[in-house]
Amino acid sequence: MLGVIKSDRAPEAIGPYSHGTCYGNMIITSGQIPVDIETGEMISDVKAATTSVLEGLLSVVEAGGGSRETVAKVDVFVRTLDDFDDINEAYSKFFGDHKPARVLVQVADLPAGAKLEAAMLAFVKDRP
Repeated sequence: MLGVIKSDRAPEAIGPYSHGTCYGNMIITSGQIPVDIETGEMISDVKAATTSVLEGLLSVVEAGGGSRETVAKVDVFVRTLDDFDDINEAYSKFFGDHKPARVLVQVADLPAGAKLEAAMLAFVKDRP
């Protein structure tokens, strides 16, 4: 069963897509960029941007019935690998002892001039 996920704690999608979808016990989020949901402005500090994106993505995972501990993979796209250490610091602080798999790649550009974009794959333990 495919279900659309929406979170009130994540920025609105800037295109024709949902925050995420559920299929069985799998939660797949769309990519998110670091937009402050209160002001609508892009967050430029890379550590704050990383935390904001991860919090928004986690809110989608939670809206789908998952949790931080059920996040299995995070895909991160960055405009420059010069931000790698700052992203790792914020990422490590966010996840603590939980270590989901991760992909981090440099790309030529991102929507709205964002410094990074990320997406998550997570699971729900209780869903058949």
